Amino acid sequence: MKYGFGVDVGGTTVKLGLLSEAGELLEKWELPSRTENGGENILPDIARSVQDCMARRGLSRDDCLGLGIGVPGPVDASGMVNRCVNLNWGVFNLHDALGILTGLRVRAGNDANCAALGEFWMGGGSGCRSAIFVTLGTGIGGGVIVDGRLLTGAHGVGGELGHIEISAPDKAPCTCGKRGCVEQYASANGIVRVTKKRLAESAEPSCLRAMEHFACKDVFDAARGGDAFAVETLEQVFDYLGEALADACCVCDPERIILGGGVSRAGDYLLRGVERHFRAHMFHACKDTQFALATLGNDAGMYGAFRLLA
Repeated sequence: MKYGFGVDVGGTTVKLGLLSEAGELLEKWELPSRTENGGENILPDIARSVQDCMARRGLSRDDCLGLGIGVPGPVDASGMVNRCVNLNWGVFNLHDALGILTGLRVRAGNDANCAALGEFWMGGGSGCRSAIFVTLGTGIGGGVIVDGRLLTGAHGVGGELGHIEISAPDKAPCTCGKRGCVEQYASANGIVRVTKKRLAESAEPSCLRAMEHFACKDVFDAARGGDAFAVETLEQVFDYLGEALADACCVCDPERIILGGGVSRAGDYLLRGVERHFRAHMFHACKDTQFALATLGNDAGMYGAFRLLA
């Protein structure tokens, strides 16, 4: 039996896992992401922690397939990182740098792509050959798997689903510099923004008006409770996301669309709403595209990072 490590690096926390080659997560733990001084401590911290685990379990380099790592920024196939702002990293080769520190074979990818690969392999995409994974959180990320392989693209930004431009009339500015990106409408922050905008433009009654500050979850709770304004707002959000996913499917034709991230905790209310609007926008040949919720939660990135070693 061979073993390997899956590492998911975030701006606050590094999640690490020891997995068997069959995909069993044997152990997982976390480290703080020490981003001070240009993030110079992050890789040495990871290397020490991995080596401690190997020593504790009596594993040699020959027992290990290597180490897969997902990071919050663009990474090309050679392992070249092109700035990870949240980590204060510049441009360098992650395969080489972490390989020297650990003595292990290293494969790196974007964190959202790794989460997509993990869900595809052991989560909501299990059993299919091609899938789109959408992370609906503070922003919108994701990844695309085609015929079992992660689509990274020429510049390491394959699967940037949040920056698909949709037909929203207000063309809200996005942090990427474009206008009308679906992230500004269907992420957690986007849903709150859309709701506040509609409240300001309408006199329609809603329980949300009594809340000085509300979150995305409050909009879903209001809709489930029968608040007509919240229901209408989410129908608009679902339509925007359904439109973006229908456009994406014309490019990569997935068997399944997997919805993950914090917003996906809304469960079937979100899933069926988005699917219904997707059907209204889709190219007819995509009629058999399935919808599913992510199942791995915060472990998806570790699974996917490990899977990069395959």
